Amino acid sequence: MSNTRRSKRVHPGWYFGGFVLAVPAAAALTVLLWPQLFGLQRVFPFAQAVSFRMVATLSLVFALVILGLLLVPSRRLRGLLAAGTVVVAVATIASGAVVLSRGVNAVLEPTGADGSVRVLAWNTLGNEPGSPTIADLALEYRADVVMLPETTQDMGLEIAGLMKAEGRPMWVLSNTGAPGYRAAETTLLVSVELGEYELNESLGDTEKLATVIAEPVSGDGPTLIATHPIAPVHREMAVWNRDLEWLSTVCRGDTIIAGDFNATLDHLAGLADADVPGAQLGACRDAALDAGAAAVGTWPSGRAPLVGTPIDHVMYTSQWEVTGFEVIARGELDGSDHRPVFAELSRTTNHE
Repeated sequence: MSNTRRSKRVHPGWYFGGFVLAVPAAAALTVLLWPQLFGLQRVFPFAQAVSFRMVATLSLVFALVILGLLLVPSRRLRGLLAAGTVVVAVATIASGAVVLSRGVNAVLEPTGADGSVRVLAWNTLGNEPGSPTIADLALEYRADVVMLPETTQDMGLEIAGLMKAEGRPMWVLSNTGAPGYRAAETTLLVSVELGEYELNESLGDTEKLATVIAEPVSGDGPTLIATHPIAPVHREMAVWNRDLEWLSTVCRGDTIIAGDFNATLDHLAGLADADVPGAQLGACRDAALDAGAAAVGTWPSGRAPLVGTPIDHVMYTSQWEVTGFEVIARGELDGSDHRPVFAELSRTTNHE
């Protein structure tokens, strides 16, 4: 009897070995899931790894199931894998909590408040959806401001013509980082009801893909910024960092900024003004986060929204609040690899 009981005991070395394996696993998962804790959120390859939080969470769930199955048949494996299983379980809960705290509701119905500004942003993949599709979408959402990365001025003029024919005339302002290259051009449409707007080129630009900064000629109204920082591919990491840092310097005052930021909220960590509560970039807040939709992916459009990455944003300074929001996911909008993002913004009664 005593010999049998002793034979079923797990040698302490298995538990020690499991602990030795669990420590680096915990460190690796912490770096991958929360790189901003170490200042690595805009460093290759950690910036890329943190881009798809829901995918990471689902992968952890799968790993947890596999570990659970391995624990069943062998006491030695239980000793070896117990600590690691706890680490993966904690990481799964933490990752899922981040996703849920940012929000998975793709739609916040607009209130139609008086004086609100309705913003539509869509990276059109170099004009691919075509002017009728873009104009129809802008008219459907009664957009006052349409911010279109990877859209040429000629396409913007076509869209404006179609909208004018439907009683919705728009100003058209464009900028390009590389003439003749559609993906480098950004176009901004502004309803004439908001007053006349003009380009302000004195504040700088994103380096390779264009940003449009427009200000009201009368001085009455928000600065409008349609932006497109470069994607964080390995060879462009330095440019991407500089683009985001520059955006943090112009996102202040009375401003609405939207477009393809090529960055999630994780990547923007450390770029907010410390003295502006709730800001994510400069002095700007993120509409998706305030609307409870910041975990809904906008790219690539071919994936289900919850397994995509939320890199397209509408942001605003403290003069505004979000009163409507939607990540628009429809089959007929497949012309681009990005989903359009809509936000209704209303003036706040009190702001700093």
